[in-house]
Amino acid sequence: MNCPVKFLEAAFDTPEKNLACDEALLNLCARKGQGQILRFWESLHHFVVLGYTSRAKTEVYLDRCQRMHVPVLRRCTGGGTVVQGRGCLNYVLVLRRTETGPLQTIANTNEFVLNTHKHALTPMLGSEVEVAGTSDLAIGGRKFSGNAQRRTGDWILYHGTFLIGFDIQLIDQLLPLPPKQPEYRGGRSHREFLTNLKMSSVLMKDAIRNAWHAEGVVQLELQEEIDRLVATRYARKEWVDRL
Repeated sequence: MNCPVKFLEAAFDTPEKNLACDEALLNLCARKGQGQILRFWESLHHFVVLGYTSRAKTEVYLDRCQRMHVPVLRRCTGGGTVVQGRGCLNYVLVLRRTETGPLQTIANTNEFVLNTHKHALTPMLGSEVEVAGTSDLAIGGRKFSGNAQRRTGDWILYHGTFLIGFDIQLIDQLLPLPPKQPEYRGGRSHREFLTNLKMSSVLMKDAIRNAWHAEGVVQLELQEEIDRLVATRYARKEWVDRL
């Protein structure tokens, strides 16, 4: 991890643009060798987001989403289907894989990123943060952070969420139990399985930013690539319904 991580102040007014921004950052880094990046964003409106290989017909109550005017979108990374909105803080990391670094495989990358966040958050919470399942963080056996990644060449897009005041009850309304569950879930409902951290978004951002030593601020020209990705992918029904 010799290349420093720079902080990017960039949040957009729609979830489609924010999802497109994640992919745009990965594309930019892969194309131009841009330095490593950390950014945060949070949606003011609820939406459902499918993983790259998720199936909307089996992982979402589509009729309820339509009735409640909750859009269903799709991201470019793996992982399961989630509900987002106010109180669900997103972080985005674009990291460079080196020949001898800790990011050689998907499993190595999960271990490295999640342990970095575990060590940053445990002292602040006063309780042991657990790395659980494939790519979760939990406390007392209840999940508060889900994470996913996409890899291209030497670059990795790693992003995830922190629940810090989200309406977990809404998830039970919009999503059935997922078809694939980590063993530690034990068949629990969303309400019984998930938990919010008692931490403000300001403190959470500071903790994660300090954990990655993201001290500088980077300015990037992303708007053209974001607009292209929204128009060709993230706002298109064909992308959401691809499976």
